[in-house]
Amino acid sequence: MTKREPPSTDAAAERLLATARAMNEQGLNRGTAGNVSVRRGGGAMLVTPSGLPFERCTVDDMVPVDAFGRANGAREASSEWRIHFDVYRAHPEAGAILHAHPPFATALACQRRPIPPFHYMVARFGGSDVRCAEYHTFGTQALSDAVVRALDGRRACLLANHGMVVAGDDLAHALALAIEFEALCQHYLLSCQFGQPVLLDGDEMREVIARFASYGQVRD
Repeated sequence: MTKREPPSTDAAAERLLATARAMNEQGLNRGTAGNVSVRRGGGAMLVTPSGLPFERCTVDDMVPVDAFGRANGAREASSEWRIHFDVYRAHPEAGAILHAHPPFATALACQRRPIPPFHYMVARFGGSDVRCAEYHTFGTQALSDAVVRALDGRRACLLANHGMVVAGDDLAHALALAIEFEALCQHYLLSCQFGQPVLLDGDEMREVIARFASYGQVRD
């Protein structure tokens, strides 16, 4: 796979803002609750600002954070910037990260329930389940550490009593994964209304995970 060069800062800021607004349009987020970032070269990133509605933001409000975790923009970085920063360090394949509080994922997170292999699409997120990171206060290093652990070998996780995080190859991929993940959470909640769903076994999930390794279009 060809290594991608990061887009210019201006282009990255435009894409970041567009993704943040799309997150609201897709029902993944309301108000100022969520945040999105995109990886930059050399361990740096761009992240959405803290406490500003995305419809009021401009590209100049997107916040550069350097490889040492120092914000350099005119705005304060999202209160969850540590999650983004630490996930990039732990997952070099991640090019964009999205955190939000959509209804179905958040409902599961408030029950502190991981998602078992009730449906083959669980494998879309990297394994035979989706973990729920343990609860810690928002914006803390402890929460960031918990998210990094929950994302080990995964593309998505729940955050106890909080919401969800997804890590994609780029901004478009992260948004698509977040939409799929919220749908999966909805399906799981609906299925649980009839009792414990029938789960796929280890062999069935291993086969699906292997098939997902070559699923879709080749990414340049």
